[in-house]
Amino acid sequence: MSKQAAAAPQGWREHIVLYAALAANIGIAVAKFIAAALSGSSSMLTEGFHSVVDSGNQILLLYGEHRAKKPPDDAHPFGYGRELYFWSFVVAILIFAIGAGLSVYEGYLHIQDPAEIEDATLSYIVLAMAFVLEGTSWVIAVREFASAKGDTGWWQAVRQSKDPSGFVVLFEDSAACAGLVVAGIGVWASGHFNDPRIDGAASIVIGLILGAVALLLAREAKGLLIGEGADKSVVETIETVVGAHSAIVGVNHVRTIHTSPEGIFVAVSADFDDLVQMGDAETIIEEIEDSLREAVPQLTSIYIRPEKRENAATKPGQSSIRSPRKTLG
Repeated sequence: MSKQAAAAPQGWREHIVLYAALAANIGIAVAKFIAAALSGSSSMLTEGFHSVVDSGNQILLLYGEHRAKKPPDDAHPFGYGRELYFWSFVVAILIFAIGAGLSVYEGYLHIQDPAEIEDATLSYIVLAMAFVLEGTSWVIAVREFASAKGDTGWWQAVRQSKDPSGFVVLFEDSAACAGLVVAGIGVWASGHFNDPRIDGAASIVIGLILGAVALLLAREAKGLLIGEGADKSVVETIETVVGAHSAIVGVNHVRTIHTSPEGIFVAVSADFDDLVQMGDAETIIEEIEDSLREAVPQLTSIYIRPEKRENAATKPGQSSIRSPRKTLG
């Protein structure tokens, strides 16, 4: 089962991943900045900026989910669902520009003007606490994502997902845990080899990790923002339901686009039997729409166009399904 086929949980649980990540990052950011000020660790300061950016990202995603629930109006007849996709893209940009950029810059400065870490023990304590909190948030994100994806593979589920909140937090928490490990290694290696430049190099590595995650998230968010079609299984269900009606000779093509994580607009070109009268076609279309809504509850807008096969232009990737010739009566 794909993520988009699973109904989103309602109420507070709908945002549990974002709330857990936000609570963890706010507390962690404060602790990291205190540890950075007392110890002089560059990688710890970088991790503090990282947590601040992550906290802002969760707030933006919560805002995007709130805006996405606005009902349709004259200016946006299909609703505001895709606002969530916009804010997810903004999050990816912030991770790259602020998180990765500051990490690399701070690391470069520390290499150019190295300063020894004064209290490594404090850094270890804060890193351990941060890892526990980030790890808890990561476990929650993994469980929620695993529950939503069903039997679909992890990478395939990310590519097919129409709800960016889950995989954005999952990747953020994964990058955070990896960054904490790198920061810990940097602090230890700086003291062990008596070379504070290693701590600066650790900051640069953290920045590269954040940059890679940001580019991945930007690519996924861009696809959703410009418009992605429904899963193949959903399209096949629509074709089957429409083609099963006795008045339909064949389905020329089905075109879908997600207007929100749980909303799909569909346009169907169908070849009606020649014996169908105009007045009857209206009733038939209503019957097909009712059947489609029952089979695919995510459909928020349905457009069915009666069209002869020879007049319906199809392009690569679009279906042209023919049913056995049926007659009415």
